[in-house]
Amino acid sequence: MSKKSNSFFPNKNMVICISGMAGTGKSTLSKKLAKKYNLKCYSGGDALKELAKAEGYDASCEGWWETPEGLNFLKTRTNDPKFDKAVDAKLLEYAGKGHVLLDSWTMPWLLKEGFKIWLLASIEKRAARVAVRDGMTPEEAIKVLEEKESRTKAIYQKLYGFVLGEDFTPFDLVLDTDKLNADEVFEVLCRVISNVVVPASASN
Repeated sequence: MSKKSNSFFPNKNMVICISGMAGTGKSTLSKKLAKKYNLKCYSGGDALKELAKAEGYDASCEGWWETPEGLNFLKTRTNDPKFDKAVDAKLLEYAGKGHVLLDSWTMPWLLKEGFKIWLLASIEKRAARVAVRDGMTPEEAIKVLEEKESRTKAIYQKLYGFVLGEDFTPFDLVLDTDKLNADEVFEVLCRVISNVVVPASASN
């Protein structure tokens, strides 16, 4: 964990960013943590799906990003940065208001403030979770995840210069979730937030 001391939340405004590749459970955890700590929760992925719907995509199903339609929208985003730039501008606006939890791949790099968490898990573990969720074999899930993540990394490297899933520089906490279940991950994050993040916010 980095030595940011009590610089996480200027003006007593709590900002937490949670990131992790697909299948780490970050979206579910983000919602649970936001509820526990009375924070507004905003998801970059959900915001992008709303933009996809406006483009005529049916982005309503769970696991949509791993579907052929979701992968096709990734191609569109690669060729036109307006979608990602619009979402990131909105998330930065929300962060400026404080008392938010952001489920986002970009905010850890774009935000100077905030407590930033990366949920780490092997592709085998993540693929097993995605396979159960989406009704496919683990082998199929690995193939889909590799394609999706290769394209997603290319988007952010082109836009912002960082390599998603490889560069952990901005993060205050990197948690390996391979040997933890969802409840255990939630408990660990609650302990960190309650004992490190909340006191830092209160002391500003």
